[in-house]
Amino acid sequence: MRKLFGTDGVRGVANEEPMTGEMAMQIGKATAYLFRNTKGRHRIVLGKDTRLSGYMLETALASGICSMGADVLLVGPLPTPGIAFITADMRADAGVVISASHNPFYDNGIKIFAGNGFKLPDEMEQKIEELIFSGTLDGVHPTGTEVGKAFRIDDAAGRYVAFLKRTFPEQLTLEGLKIVVDCANGAAYHVAPAVLKELGAEVSCVGVEPDGENINLNCGSLHPELISNLVVDKGADLGLTLDGDADRVIFTDHTGRVIDGDHIMAICALDMMQEGTLKKKTLVATVMSNMGLEMVLKKAGGNMVRAPVGDRYVVEEMLSGGYNLGGEQSGHIVFLDHNTTGDGMITAMQILAIMRKRGVTLAGLAEVMVTFPQTQRNVMVKEKKDFSLVPQLQRMINECQRELGKRGRILVRYSGTEPVLRIMIEGENEQKIARMADAMVETVQRALG
Repeated sequence: MRKLFGTDGVRGVANEEPMTGEMAMQIGKATAYLFRNTKGRHRIVLGKDTRLSGYMLETALASGICSMGADVLLVGPLPTPGIAFITADMRADAGVVISASHNPFYDNGIKIFAGNGFKLPDEMEQKIEELIFSGTLDGVHPTGTEVGKAFRIDDAAGRYVAFLKRTFPEQLTLEGLKIVVDCANGAAYHVAPAVLKELGAEVSCVGVEPDGENINLNCGSLHPELISNLVVDKGADLGLTLDGDADRVIFTDHTGRVIDGDHIMAICALDMMQEGTLKKKTLVATVMSNMGLEMVLKKAGGNMVRAPVGDRYVVEEMLSGGYNLGGEQSGHIVFLDHNTTGDGMITAMQILAIMRKRGVTLAGLAEVMVTFPQTQRNVMVKEKKDFSLVPQLQRMINECQRELGKRGRILVRYSGTEPVLRIMIEGENEQKIARMADAMVETVQRALG
């Protein structure tokens, strides 16, 4: 059983277990020990988003890392994918991100990248937990000149901005485009507007005044209605809305319609197939992605492989299968030709490039995919029982699936980070699947509530 790591690092309420300064220091020590090398002093990149508790956790992590003889490269507030890039670009031994992504400010989290910029697999996260809870590190204390140092990397944001611009075709510009961007008062509050402006766009910004407590507050990718309204009010061509650590993006077209990750993947996959750059003509999505995405790819002669929920699992499937495009309905899109993890701004660069190259609006591009009605419910549970021990729920799932046949799907799973059971039903009749979902919620509440 895991004690710390969930589907996307360690996460919880700041200053409560496991997100305390004491545990952060232990994670720092274990990470430094795990990534030690034999070629001299090793280096670990450490960055964060804009949460108030970031100061506390940054200091604790840096202390733990230095206490094990590693040097810390402090980059300050920077998107999670930016820290993955900096880790690989500076040839550091590992990278650590302090962020709880789209969660409210009072939560925080710790994510770890290997030196190549990829998130750690389950086995390595398990090793970190074993190092912490076994007491292995208790007697390991470098002293004197062997203690690590901390260095501030002042040009990290500039490096990342330059990198993002290189992912946009050199022969194209964004001149003449009016873009509204919501940075969620998070890690991209500086870099996202800078990239778009430097490429020539006229940019209007919201969510660029972080105060430590307003990250994701009524803004960001969980609240696309903010950008939707602003795009229409300002007569903009499109809107981009990022989450707190900018590893995901949701778009809004000029009419105010929200364009989610499934539509983004459809647009990019079809364009890459046309250009001959989609490896094995295959997209990796998750079990949550809409059936409409799968159908549009098959119609074009392509394929879709489904991975478990979580961009880390998408990347693992991409690496094992030799694919270069994958993502999630939530807007985590991974372009392995450019970066090692989901990157909201790289996704924006690709969509904007397709718009410019083809001379088509985002609304026009999004017409490639017809979405099957999909309904989702989240139910709080007291215990995450195996479904085999909840026969009434299993019977209902089987009955509903038989009724939907091949023109619908049901997915019932526990959240990896919360005491929540998630229900997703997809089918052609919106009223029918809503009734099914409501009935399933009642069953779950009786059995697990």
